[in-house]
Amino acid sequence: MTRVIIVDDAQLFTAGMSAALENAGFEVVGTAENALAGVQVAKEQQPDLVVLDVLMPGISGLEVVDKLLEAAPKTKVVLLTASESGEDLLKAIKAGSAGYITKTTPLPQLVTAMKDVVAGGAVVSPAMGMKLFETVAQMLRHREVVVGRKPALTGREIEVLQAVAQGRTSREIGEMLYISENTVKNHVRNILDKLGLHSRGEAVMYALREELIHID
Repeated sequence: MTRVIIVDDAQLFTAGMSAALENAGFEVVGTAENALAGVQVAKEQQPDLVVLDVLMPGISGLEVVDKLLEAAPKTKVVLLTASESGEDLLKAIKAGSAGYITKTTPLPQLVTAMKDVVAGGAVVSPAMGMKLFETVAQMLRHREVVVGRKPALTGREIEVLQAVAQGRTSREIGEMLYISENTVKNHVRNILDKLGLHSRGEAVMYALREELIHID
């Protein structure tokens, strides 16, 4: 029997969801009315599934998915939400949830979704599925723009990248180029902004690939 915990501050919803799940053969082994309490209950019960509301007083369900999975590594998390935000959906996926379903979904469909998750699937509400498609498409379009842009780096920026590739620190680069450490950091920041990257390592790999620098 699949063991379930329901974390939601709406007692009527919790009662209705509990009854629907138990009628479908699930065993509700605990409930909680806030996210942190849900993490504690999950740690104690080690359930197969946690049904977690996103919007609750205090910390949101989205903010504790990683803590919940750390407390109960074998559990699967399905987030219930009133939000149709594509950004929240991506956060839920990144956090490790196996489902993201709107609370307007009828209970029978919610139960079916829970069964799909337990069987190893991942579920989103139909409306959220379209939102996910739109959000991912937008991200890919942005990536194409960034990749296709190939912004020109200045001679000084290439010198800084060359030194970074050699493993030098900002202080060492400053001493080598006779500029301040803060100026070096500003150059690095400008390089990352131009390239749309997030780290020195990514910038070095880009510069090597484009043959802007070389490693002896």
